[in-house]
Amino acid sequence: MTYRVLITDHPAATLDVERSVFEAAGVDMVVASTTDPAELAVLAADVDAIATCFAHVTAQVLESATRCRTVARFGVGLDNIDVARATELGMIVTNVPVYCVDEVADHTLMMVLALARRLVPFVNDTAAGAWNRSFAPTPVRLRGKTFGAIGLGSIGSALVPRMASLGMNVVGLGRRCGVTDGVTAVDSLEELLSVADVVSLHLPLNESTRHTIGGAELALMKQSAWLINTSRGGLVDTEALTAALTAGSIAGAGLDVSDPEPLPPGHPLRTSSNVLLTPHYAFSSDGSMADLSRSAAQHVVDVLGGRLPECIVNEAVLASPALRVSESVR
Repeated sequence: MTYRVLITDHPAATLDVERSVFEAAGVDMVVASTTDPAELAVLAADVDAIATCFAHVTAQVLESATRCRTVARFGVGLDNIDVARATELGMIVTNVPVYCVDEVADHTLMMVLALARRLVPFVNDTAAGAWNRSFAPTPVRLRGKTFGAIGLGSIGSALVPRMASLGMNVVGLGRRCGVTDGVTAVDSLEELLSVADVVSLHLPLNESTRHTIGGAELALMKQSAWLINTSRGGLVDTEALTAALTAGSIAGAGLDVSDPEPLPPGHPLRTSSNVLLTPHYAFSSDGSMADLSRSAAQHVVDVLGGRLPECIVNEAVLASPALRVSESVR
């Protein structure tokens, strides 16, 4: 039997890696030319699996996919997939949580160093023909400063030795605080915000984490502190951050993600001299993209082949009478 997988969108430049995995397993790809949910719902009507990156796999899409057994995310976060509805319909949902740990940790480190060394303004001024060591504020010594990690999963934990290598003290808030070496646990978000010179977000986006950083939280940060977000834009209240940066309540921000994403042309955060803004590419490298493509495709193949995939995010579905896979995976 030949299976069909709908590719709503994909992170790599080509689908060569996915194609090699699917062809070996007898799975045909249906590649969408749009991410419009209504059109995806039409394409999903006769597929056995869905693989998605940034496209929104809504309840409408899932309900039209009456044969679909699994939804595989090209990535970590799940805020673009209606996981609850997929579970109700008996679909296994997977993600790839560790493909880009080094890349995102390195990107976060790069942003901290760039802010501390005033890299962007000095580079831009020098490229314009100047040679002026006073063009931007004096760089900041990081040794002895405090790095605050909100979330200590794979990426947050990977940052601990990186920041410690700069001579920074690391404080953390998260379930792994007691088992991650080199981290001093704090009792609350308020405490972390008040002591950290760098506040870095490493959380999934859901209703409980949305706007983890808003106006009240920004008011608790040091005036000299920086906010780094390489996780999800919705973790930060964009209007509150813009106001805080404009007022000088905090010193700066490094953002690989935003809400909305992308920010509209002319938005103040696009041109603020104390903001580093990159286009949600912290996850990207030649190695991470290949790992991501291969892993997500293999998850699809495993489910269609009656095997349990790695990284099931809705494990409750395995005990559901609605489960759409063979008895061998129960």
